[in-house]
Amino acid sequence: MCGNSMNDDATNDTGADTLGSVEKAFLILEQLKTVERAGVSDLSKELALPKSTVHIYLQTFRKLGFVVQKNNDYSLSYRFLEYGGRIRNRSKLYQVAKLEVDQLAMDTGEVANLGIEEDGQRILLYKAGGRDAIHDNAPIGEYTHMHWTALGKAMLAEFPRSRVESIVETHGLPKANEHTITDRDTLFAELEQIRDRGYSVEDQERRQGVLTIGTPIMDRSTDEVISAISVSGPKSRLDESEMFEELVSAVKQAANVIELRYTHY
Repeated sequence: MCGNSMNDDATNDTGADTLGSVEKAFLILEQLKTVERAGVSDLSKELALPKSTVHIYLQTFRKLGFVVQKNNDYSLSYRFLEYGGRIRNRSKLYQVAKLEVDQLAMDTGEVANLGIEEDGQRILLYKAGGRDAIHDNAPIGEYTHMHWTALGKAMLAEFPRSRVESIVETHGLPKANEHTITDRDTLFAELEQIRDRGYSVEDQERRQGVLTIGTPIMDRSTDEVISAISVSGPKSRLDESEMFEELVSAVKQAANVIELRYTHY
């Protein structure tokens, strides 16, 4: 093996069945995603990598069109949007649910969200804002812990207990703020309540002042959960009893329509 830094990373130090060079590449991309824009020195310091190594990766990304360079700073390119857009547009769920999410946002005036689970995390697949919507700038494609959100909890409630245990074991129950569930028994008790009543509530568990109502979307041919839909808004407005019940009904109705469309698509 030659002494080139890229080749030295052919396998990682742990002997795991992965490529260290690929892991470093994605560490740099993840950091650029977090900070939006950075130079070689900043990335080198933050990731504890030699400047020469960071520079080689960045120039490779730039040549392939995955980062753009402006003066001495680098940022992710819109090439990633093409990849995500193509993946989402191939989704049967997205095809049948998009219009219903738009309609839910229009009918309620709030933010309507569509989420799926992948590798034990909730992914925001699509969202739409109504006339009274207060946006939180959460990007499409955002990954979060399942137990932080109404979308995630609605799906967890329909998973077998063994699968939920596995997700908790892998990702833990970290808190977003003081309202987040961080206790395993408390989580399982809430999931049981969600199954009984048919909807989940995210009561400031991720964002202060925000209340979200969600419900699962089931594949009626297999009786398995495939997604979840929710409505988010200010707790001060959504928590009013009459408004709350109307939103629960609206979210459940939207899920019902999506399930029917999914079954007959």
